[in-house]
Amino acid sequence: MAAPLASAIPPQGWPPAVEAINETGRSDIVLICEHASNHIPAEYARLGLDRSHLRRHIAWDIGAAEVTRALSKLLDAPAFLSSYSRLLIDLNRPLGSSGSIPVLSEDTDIPGNVGLDPEERSRRAEIMFAPFHDHVAAHLDERAKQGRPTRIATIHSFTPVFLGIARPWHAGVLYDRAVDLGQAVLAGLRADSALNAAANEPYLISRDGDYAIPVHGDDRGVPAVLIEIRQDLLASRSGIEEWAHRLAAALPAQTKAL
Repeated sequence: MAAPLASAIPPQGWPPAVEAINETGRSDIVLICEHASNHIPAEYARLGLDRSHLRRHIAWDIGAAEVTRALSKLLDAPAFLSSYSRLLIDLNRPLGSSGSIPVLSEDTDIPGNVGLDPEERSRRAEIMFAPFHDHVAAHLDERAKQGRPTRIATIHSFTPVFLGIARPWHAGVLYDRAVDLGQAVLAGLRADSALNAAANEPYLISRDGDYAIPVHGDDRGVPAVLIEIRQDLLASRSGIEEWAHRLAAALPAQTKAL
């Protein structure tokens, strides 16, 4: 398991890096939503982007936070949500990787991320990345100390069209070592014959390109899956509630609240 980073105190007026919900929830599912927010502090001047870009998928996972909150209530599960845009630093990318602080997201240049010095990179990691993952790690450590069973589900959404290519799936269940959990969730989703749900689509889990599943899940021996929902299906309150209930039903019975 990776050693925790030292966390810095955020500047005045900035939100905490993590929004923790229902940490004492009885479920053995722990929910993580790394791309919950599109917030960029004013000092970054939107990273040189037009405001409209902050409403796009490049800035956050649209609808994922709302699904996570609803699912937390349905399962009585703890949940951890990010408070900053993935454009500042991506909580699901290893530090130092090309996707950690992107200079290009999909087909959009990110001017405010070009030519950053090491001090600014470290500042973002210490204020946004480290406190989030330290908090999650501390929660998982405490569960292990108490002997509580744990499974991890990270909640994401994906754009229906990526670089001009349409994506046909309604949802994807991504996993590496957690084959049993991944296949069980997938089978639960596929109980609806109208649903196009696929394993390891539209991405693959990799240690070079992901953080939460390898570090908080696989390295600890904790079953962990990443659930992707196509974002146009989360465009309304009814869609969000439908998917929260669908996921609550799809998760294996033993992962639900006692």
